[in-house]
Amino acid sequence: MACGVLNAVCERLRGVSFQAPQSKQPDNVARMFDGVAPRYDLMNRLLSLGQDAYWRRATARALDVKPGERVLDLAAGTGTSSEPLIRSGAQVLAIDRSAGMVQIGRRRQPDVGFAVGDGAALPFVDQSFDAVTISFGLRNMADPKVVLAELARVTKPGGKVVICEFSTPVLPWLRALYRLWLLRVMPVIARLSANPDSYQYLAQSIIDWPPQSVVAHWLLRTGWHSVAYKNLTGGIVALHRGTR
Repeated sequence: MACGVLNAVCERLRGVSFQAPQSKQPDNVARMFDGVAPRYDLMNRLLSLGQDAYWRRATARALDVKPGERVLDLAAGTGTSSEPLIRSGAQVLAIDRSAGMVQIGRRRQPDVGFAVGDGAALPFVDQSFDAVTISFGLRNMADPKVVLAELARVTKPGGKVVICEFSTPVLPWLRALYRLWLLRVMPVIARLSANPDSYQYLAQSIIDWPPQSVVAHWLLRTGWHSVAYKNLTGGIVALHRGTR
């Protein structure tokens, strides 16, 4: 009965949509994140009900970097994804298109090297890193496959990629409940942020993102092998892994 009610709710919400910032043009997306940067980490904690810390720890465990290894953390925002990697003894370079995010990250994470950069045109020579990762940023890229190919280019042979991204919940009732959360609850909580409209876009970007199998296929087509994924929190988030 509960599943039927939730499915009915989802049917009513099917026509609800929000406008993405100019079809994910990099400069426009960066400006959007500049606007939400001051409260971004706090909002993530609230909107994920505290699960974001667990997801980031799981990402670090899956990457399994060793002391001294060079790691690229793409779309790193304020560096919350870089923090557990630093604790492993790795040398972490955090890249983000948003100068506002990078500015806050440099202040909060002094042990992380930060730079403003574009994931579709990474400013590094081939085979520069032992491992690469991106958390909750791939879906905001204009062409994710180009970004995955760039990550492969700068990774040493045998190096790993781990992508942590929102995904498609496995169970129908959870998919329905999650959609309700994104389209009805999340906008209310987002009013606490400096730019609530940005969170409407972010919710829609999650809904529009393809399922786990599609992202896995992208990895295989862009130079990665031994590709696999693991669902977290029932598939609300997926960890995608590959080897160069």
